[in-house]
Amino acid sequence: MVLDTIGQVETFINVFTTVYLLAVFLYVLMSWVRLPYSLNPIQRFLYDVCEPYLRLWRRLVPLSFGPIDLTPMIAIFALIAFSQIVIAVLDRLH
Repeated sequence: MVLDTIGQVETFINVFTTVYLLAVFLYVLMSWVRLPYSLNPIQRFLYDVCEPYLRLWRRLVPLSFGPIDLTPMIAIFALIAFSQIVIAVLDRLH
């Protein structure tokens, strides 16, 4: 029972990380182009989901080169690293 629960938690972490990384990636791509009015709700949703996480990293690591903001790249690496660390700890519990 415990092993099955740990496996389910690992699966959840993998799926959540993948979906959130996709959302951040789409948010960055959509911020580069002017979208039609019909896509504004999608852009607003991505802003509401991704911006708090990115804002945290912008405060911690104010890294930008002029108009290029590298915070999303740092945030993505941090999310992947955190996910891998949590999964490694859960694997130790097996």
